[in-house]
Amino acid sequence: MTGSALAAFYRRYNACCNEHAYDELGEFVAHDVAINGVERGLDAYVEGQRSVVRAFPDYRWELRHLIVDAPWIAAHLTDTGTHRADFFGVQATGRSVTIQEFAFYRIDAVRIAEVWGMNFHENLLEQIR
Repeated sequence: MTGSALAAFYRRYNACCNEHAYDELGEFVAHDVAINGVERGLDAYVEGQRSVVRAFPDYRWELRHLIVDAPWIAAHLTDTGTHRADFFGVQATGRSVTIQEFAFYRIDAVRIAEVWGMNFHENLLEQIR
């Protein structure tokens, strides 16, 4: 994929996430996707996304910066949401959260094959405790 095609691919993936259309993530994420060097698979990837949205039903990933160096994509996002249900043992607080997220994605065969990113769950927990 060219740089512009990878950028368009990522924007479509980001839109899918923001629509919480997780049944469609297989169009973007490989079945054997690795997260931070560990093969987790598509089901675990989807469950990770769903677990955030269960606790923060209005969760959004706003793309701030996108850098493409095929086959890699680097993304800086501002994540926002409102804590409405249990999250890692913390009951709903109604607090709004905002975090900065940075992630690297390696694309192979038109799917996200590898993701490297920070553990943003700790940042969310700090804001709801």
